[in-house]
Amino acid sequence: MPYAVETRDLTRVFAGKKKHWWRKPKPNEEESRGPVTALDGVSLQIHEGELFGLLGPNGAGKTTLIKILATLLLPTSGMAFVAGNDVTKDPFPIRQRINMVSGGETSGYGLLTTRENIWMFSQFYGVPSKVSKARIDELMHAFGLWDKRDAKVRLISSGQRQKMNMIRGFVTEPDILFLDEPTLGLDVNAARTIREYVMNWVRGQSGKTVLLTTHYMAEADEMCDRIAIIDKGKILACDTPENLKRMIHTQTTFRLEVDPLQDTSTFQRMDGVVNFSLRDDASKNRTELTFILENEAPVAEILSAITAQGAKVHALRKTEPTLEDVFISMVGRGFE
Repeated sequence: MPYAVETRDLTRVFAGKKKHWWRKPKPNEEESRGPVTALDGVSLQIHEGELFGLLGPNGAGKTTLIKILATLLLPTSGMAFVAGNDVTKDPFPIRQRINMVSGGETSGYGLLTTRENIWMFSQFYGVPSKVSKARIDELMHAFGLWDKRDAKVRLISSGQRQKMNMIRGFVTEPDILFLDEPTLGLDVNAARTIREYVMNWVRGQSGKTVLLTTHYMAEADEMCDRIAIIDKGKILACDTPENLKRMIHTQTTFRLEVDPLQDTSTFQRMDGVVNFSLRDDASKNRTELTFILENEAPVAEILSAITAQGAKVHALRKTEPTLEDVFISMVGRGFE
């Protein structure tokens, strides 16, 4: 049986910006930028019935991969197969079996109601009108959008529009669903509704497959059967969430909340520090430091380096490895 999705050495290179002789560059602007490699030899296999996550920071290549698999973009080299069909040679059979939803998209026509918009998209896919209307009503109840069924799309909130987009993805009953950061910018309740429906949809039916891209670590950990970590167009690791975290189980993770620091370069030179990342919280005027250590020996030196800058340590805790820790251990920075 073929994989639901398979890629072999998939590469996509964008030409980049060209230098024009008649245009002077703006201050601090590069005059030209050469080719940009968005995907660099990506090889993946996603099984039928799997909820597969692609985890990485912005610009890692997640959306480019999704667009190639959805037949919206051609690869530069390599091969990609969806439902056994080559994306470059057989796009039409693929389009009949897939759907795609992106977070933050503004699809739909503002003059139409939410129900009218979803129905219209279902007709593009050839879903019989009677079947479509029954599915739409069921999905609107499931996503908590029933009371907005007759509201104009231009008058509903961004979270409600994203729920409408999710319904549009499910109303065609695809075999393979591509979700590109579907909970981006949503509040906690809306994001939870979407996560729960997606998980139930995959695990409650036979043969349904989801490829989810996200940079929310907790979301991927909760939802996905397997996860591939991608950065700068390369796959760094691919395994179950548990096995990925087990990769650095022999290492120690410490998180510190401190006053903002003038210099963090000293941490990179300390013995026993595998990698570290920092995240500034402007609302608290604090900095959160995450250290991946070979053992606990460097902790005293880290604290000394912080206090030497006149900064105060407000919190220090040892934690179990997370997916973010796996990423930091590999590339030396966080997902955000």
